[in-house]
Amino acid sequence: MLARILRTTAALERQHAFGHLGWLRGALGAALGIFLAGAFTYGIVRLAGGPASMGSLPWLVAPLGASAVLVFCVPASPLAQPWPVIGGDLLSALVGLTAGHLFGTPWIAAGAAVGVAIAVMTLTRCLHPPGGACALLCALGATGAEQWTYAHMIPFAANVGTLVLVGWLYNNLTGHAWPHVMPKPPSPVNDTLYRREDLDAVLEEWDELLDVDADDLDALFQAVQRRARSRAMSGAGKR
Repeated sequence: MLARILRTTAALERQHAFGHLGWLRGALGAALGIFLAGAFTYGIVRLAGGPASMGSLPWLVAPLGASAVLVFCVPASPLAQPWPVIGGDLLSALVGLTAGHLFGTPWIAAGAAVGVAIAVMTLTRCLHPPGGACALLCALGATGAEQWTYAHMIPFAANVGTLVLVGWLYNNLTGHAWPHVMPKPPSPVNDTLYRREDLDAVLEEWDELLDVDADDLDALFQAVQRRARSRAMSGAGKR
């Protein structure tokens, strides 16, 4: 039995389960966030209309699971910051409900909702992938048998608000500054070829949206070149 436990622990360590970068930290945080969001929203929904309202208003919405993955597992991602989570989910849900009531036909409302939601998130600088799911869910809900109304924004707001609060507390208590704080870059090394303008030029040339902030990339490159330069100087001193 003890040998099996030790083998399991060793296997988890090889998969980087432990530590502030381990997947177990993110898994536990996401579980806690969803649990508390559901419990809090359940109470809010009951207060909003009593037990009868439980049949019409959900106490957990599915896109929250995707938001939890981002918030707790990749808290440094630009897509996982508080404003993208709040604005991306809630604005998209609002767009979905509006599209559903405006068009009435499920497939038309769904397509319009997701497209407009992406535009709204981009323009308001809160791009968040689960927002697309929020828009789709609300568009289908508004055109479906239950005929979702704007009252359904109550559980969305309660879910998202609780998840963000738990994410802020949990990430900061487990070694991840959230909202993400860019690491302080080392002093630039003057005798190397790399410059920040090179990074900007390459990003512009690639013309792709990368899920990492350019300032974080710059700090990373500077730290890497400083380490490489230190190793090279150390090697030269041993000759």
